[in-house]
Amino acid sequence: MKKFKDFSLNFLFKISDQPVILRDLLEANALFNDGMLVDPSKLNFNFKILNSYLYFSILCVLVLLPLLLITHYFFMRLDFHISIISAVVVTSCVFISYDIFKIYTRKIISRQLIKKAWGLHFPYFSYEKYSLVASKLYKEALKDDILKKNLEKYVLEKIIQSR
Repeated sequence: MKKFKDFSLNFLFKISDQPVILRDLLEANALFNDGMLVDPSKLNFNFKILNSYLYFSILCVLVLLPLLLITHYFFMRLDFHISIISAVVVTSCVFISYDIFKIYTRKIISRQLIKKAWGLHFPYFSYEKYSLVASKLYKEALKDDILKKNLEKYVLEKIIQSR
């Protein structure tokens, strides 16, 4: 399952080899913990639109084709108006679910890239334990107008104090 997930994410996203800057990591972490979508440029990834359409189309065919084969006989026997209405409903569900698919995959890749960058910038602090603390500290640093060059020192000192 992990291989399929990794294949899917590599197929759907172009991920840069450049490391994530600390300030971008803290901002992405704060946004992610608040349930917001993270700007892809902060984590150095990009969505491959054509691949996403292809991937989603295959998913739709795998789900909708068996459903179509099962329901076709029943809709053929019923009034054709019901068949038309159901086609409109299914089509709208496909378009809505594509947006949900894009958001879901962006959240997965964002979490994965935040954890990877966390390991580079904060190797001695586990992400699961300190991500919320770092998010809170980043927001405080923004309120206190901490300079970019002092941000890492500020966050590290505060995390150590919170232990």
